[in-house]
Amino acid sequence: MAYVPGVALLAALVVGCSAGADGNANGADSKAGSPTVTPAPPGKYLTLPAPCRAVPRSTLKDLLPGAAELPGDQQDKVFRGSAAVTYDTDRKVGCSWKSDAPSATRSLSIDFERVVSYDPAVSDDDRADTVYAKKEKAAGLSSSATPGPPEEKDKKGEESEESGKAKDPAGADATGSADPSPSGSSSESGQGTDGAPGSSSSPEEALPSRILDNLGDAAFLQDLPKRAGSTAQHHSVSVVFRTSNVVVTVRYAEQPALITQVPAGRELQEKAQALARKLAEALSE
Repeated sequence: MAYVPGVALLAALVVGCSAGADGNANGADSKAGSPTVTPAPPGKYLTLPAPCRAVPRSTLKDLLPGAAELPGDQQDKVFRGSAAVTYDTDRKVGCSWKSDAPSATRSLSIDFERVVSYDPAVSDDDRADTVYAKKEKAAGLSSSATPGPPEEKDKKGEESEESGKAKDPAGADATGSADPSPSGSSSESGQGTDGAPGSSSSPEEALPSRILDNLGDAAFLQDLPKRAGSTAQHHSVSVVFRTSNVVVTVRYAEQPALITQVPAGRELQEKAQALARKLAEALSE
């Protein structure tokens, strides 16, 4: 039997153990089938704009008639706006304005919400799309937030009228029970998705709530004329759109001084959409 000195035997054992450990480290941890998780990409926007400075003064003068005629200090107060109370300005901000003219009171508000997904498998954009879709559904619109071919539109009774736009149910009762659509709106011949004037017989007549094209990644308009049984001629319009991981809401309303006066619903829609497009352009810069 060969004699192995104690020191040599100990060295051999140490080398053998080291080789085994390295083999486990380089083998078990580097198997080809080991799953790897790639986090979903973050949203485009990491911050939000200052809401009370998001609307140019010239635009506010157009949206708030009568404010420009006020004395200097009162005018500045109106155009300065009132910031919404929020506890996280990186996630949600807003501002509102109001002007009282002899003929009517008009109010405007805008809200920005930056959506963040805390699920690594779900992107901020996808999470924002879910938030937007809930708002769209709450507005009584049946269309999906993800556009589909015209033949995939929801067809319910009178809502199946041909509109010429895959996503624009113009003339349909798209607002649910909360929004009785004006009569004759189905005969409008303009661009239903942007609210351009059509063949309506009355300038006060507004188009119904609907999905909007060419505004952010997805958008809709909700038209809310005065409620049945109410004596106040209050008319409110909301435009909601999503761009990447930010959801923006524009609300514009009018209440005439006299109950015999009817708010200019179509004008409210057009101006609310115009402001929403300006905000979308500013965000994309």
